[in-house]
Amino acid sequence: MGVISNPGSPSWQHELTHSTSQINPQCDQSPSVRRPSSVSGNMTMRLTGITMNRMNMFPNTDPAFIEDAVRNEMEKEEQDLIKELVTLSRRDRIRTIRELPMCFEEKKHIRSQVLAFKTSKQSHNCTCFADYFENVTLCFRRCGYSIRSARQTLELWHGIMKEISGKFGTSVLSYFVFLKWLLMFNIFSFLVNFGFITIPLLVYDPSPNIPPNVSFRGLEILTGAGYISYTVMYYGGYSNETFVGLAKYDMQLAYFFTIAIYMVLCGIALIFSMARSFMKNFVLVNPASDKAWQLLCSWDFSITNERAVRQRKNNLRVQLKESLSEQAQRELLTLSEKLKQFGVYLGSWLLSTSLAVGCGASIYYLCQYEQEQATDAANWTLLQEAQTLLVPFVVSLMNLVVPLFYSLFNKFEHYSSQRRQIYALVVRNIFLKLFILGVLCYYWMNVVAYRFTCWESMVGQALYRLVIVDFLFLMLGSFFGEFLSKLLPHVGIPEFDVARNVLELIYAQTLAWIGIYFSPLLPAIQILKFFILFYLKKVSLTHNCQPPRRIGRAAQMQTIFIAVLFFPFFVGALSMVAYVSWRLTPSEQCGPFRGLNSTFSVVGVWMHNLHEIPGSQWVIWIYEHIIESELFYFLIALIVQAITYTFWQISQGRKALIALLRQQIVNVGKDKSFLIDKLQTLQNSDPNKKSKEKDQKMHTKQCSDEQSSGSQSNSNAMVQALLARQQFEEEDERRSADGVPVPADISTPSALMQAMLARQRAEAWDEHLYQMPDNYPSSSSTLVQAMQARQRAESQERAEYIRTAPFSENPVNRFSAVSQTDRSGDLSSSVSSVKMQVREKSAEEEDRFQWVPSPSQNPAPPGSSALIQAMLARQQAQNEFDDGY
Repeated sequence: MGVISNPGSPSWQHELTHSTSQINPQCDQSPSVRRPSSVSGNMTMRLTGITMNRMNMFPNTDPAFIEDAVRNEMEKEEQDLIKELVTLSRRDRIRTIRELPMCFEEKKHIRSQVLAFKTSKQSHNCTCFADYFENVTLCFRRCGYSIRSARQTLELWHGIMKEISGKFGTSVLSYFVFLKWLLMFNIFSFLVNFGFITIPLLVYDPSPNIPPNVSFRGLEILTGAGYISYTVMYYGGYSNETFVGLAKYDMQLAYFFTIAIYMVLCGIALIFSMARSFMKNFVLVNPASDKAWQLLCSWDFSITNERAVRQRKNNLRVQLKESLSEQAQRELLTLSEKLKQFGVYLGSWLLSTSLAVGCGASIYYLCQYEQEQATDAANWTLLQEAQTLLVPFVVSLMNLVVPLFYSLFNKFEHYSSQRRQIYALVVRNIFLKLFILGVLCYYWMNVVAYRFTCWESMVGQALYRLVIVDFLFLMLGSFFGEFLSKLLPHVGIPEFDVARNVLELIYAQTLAWIGIYFSPLLPAIQILKFFILFYLKKVSLTHNCQPPRRIGRAAQMQTIFIAVLFFPFFVGALSMVAYVSWRLTPSEQCGPFRGLNSTFSVVGVWMHNLHEIPGSQWVIWIYEHIIESELFYFLIALIVQAITYTFWQISQGRKALIALLRQQIVNVGKDKSFLIDKLQTLQNSDPNKKSKEKDQKMHTKQCSDEQSSGSQSNSNAMVQALLARQQFEEEDERRSADGVPVPADISTPSALMQAMLARQRAEAWDEHLYQMPDNYPSSSSTLVQAMQARQRAESQERAEYIRTAPFSENPVNRFSAVSQTDRSGDLSSSVSSVKMQVREKSAEEEDRFQWVPSPSQNPAPPGSSALIQAMLARQQAQNEFDDGY
């Protein structure tokens, strides 16, 4: 079952078969919960895999026996697991079952077995109070599951999201998830602004200050001017009074702190969302493993539509072909071709950047022209009011047309990967939108702020028109760019461009963040816009578009979207609002901050008023010594930099560790490959091994039947040496009996000659072993019998020599006797070692049979030394086993 990690139980650190946890005796006496006969497919595969491994380890064992043993072992492990789970608490048991390395069906089976074990009569040892508590807990848990299911059902667009994911995959779904996330931002912003700024004003001053000559004409819905400019939609419609009722309510403080706290909360939410998404979804992948990711990990299992499945398979195949061809083409590029490609990249970036700068400059001069034609807003005609839509129209047209022009660069740009091409297009679009927004903000802060009496409302109207016209262009783009493209046969079905659509959402949200100060209710327009846009894009996607051919990692795409939204767009919007609050002088005739040097001055006025309230000195001290202190912000920046540097070092260390672990994985793979090659080489060197193993049982039976007959064949080199030695010893005894001593050095030349002859015969015999027929008896039994005969001969020799030759008469014979006595232990141990080797190598020796040659033509000459003869015989026996092995 593997190792189960449970911090609360140390016994989980070992295997379940060695677990030390015990259960109650009554539980042990309960009938064992057996696995049903019909195991799941996963368990069948696991049983088959373990059985095959065991059969590879023990090839001579019956497969049915191995399968039964493995099945019994698995059932025993399951019983041990169930007994361990019974002893745990409910929460630990649920967590442990979830962490089991099993499929869902096996986990469900384990859970049912544990519940059956707990509810059986033999193991049921609970009181009534425990039963009641268990039933109440189960009831509450089921209620929680029901509430959770109902919450998912009531979740906004839950069913539509599943439908989009099933038809188009998670990459397209990421756009709609991002749109829904921005919608939640705007809902929160609207509730905060409407609750803390608008409602108090409507309660204390319900009638707006609208001049009598201004009436609603309908065009104000598009322009935001005229009648709407005097309402609470803009900055100028709010008062700077302090409303007195049940409590004092200062509109200046409410307006400032509401906007400030909302922007701070948005920044914190973006940072935490980006960090959590990066930690959870962004995988640090080696660039070399991109092809492996496309092949193994890029399939989207949420797709259920058959047409989408076929299209996704075709797209994946095309991506693999293109990536491989691009890699091969990049490797074949020469230096001149690389320089040419670099020149193309440089020219494309210069052209795109110049185009973005030109768009920004044209918008600046267009705003100046509109400002020269503008007059008092109260006396505008319908034509003059319609002329205010010129700048938003041009800006939205640039945002629609210029990205299409950027996409034409792909015709002559050839990036090494499609991901780089997409990133290049995204970065160019970001530069375009940043230039446009930067020029507009510069114009509003340096021109409009000094030419109009209520310039905050004028900026709010301009942002309102940008939001409305941008929404109209999004609708037109969906119709003309997707619906009409589908009708044209030479164009084909368009793809849903996730990156371009997400950048449009980011641009729209940036307008809402900039306008939060100038138009507190602008998030209401944004909510309506996103709500309609969701259904518009869903219908257009379903009827007009196809999934993108270039699939990306949806989790990483979501992280990148949030990162781009935070920087540079949110940071830019926050910088704009902060600059207006700290540097620019508010209007003197409208708005809540009239009469102040800056918006932030309201905090100083509030601190001055706090001097009159007792017990508020600590607030004043914090403001004077911390808020207004440059040292405080310097220390905060220093701490943030230190923390950032620390985390950067940690990330660098983890990257180095990851690289080291990857290198270790590569080395382990190389070691395994080397071992496999050596194993294959050894297997190929003995091709007849398998055929010999098939006849193993037949050979064993033949050898056992012919063991008695094989004992009579004394034709091998070992038996010949023993016979020669026995003949020499008999002559030696006769000479000793006659009183003729034999010097030790006389037998040396004959012993050397005998050793050479015996070695030659052993090599000739070993070479002939591979050519013998299959009907000869085995040499192992003959060798054992020869060693036994040798031992018996030596024991008789010692007995006779001790009886006939005294030790004091002949020193040579005394030395020979001592040597024989010392060799007796070696001979007995040699025989035992030979028996052990025969048993261990019986599987390899049984398929070799002995050839019975003619009697030896070179008998041992008389006068050979007994010690040298014994050494030669022992060397021949060792050579036989070495050659056989």
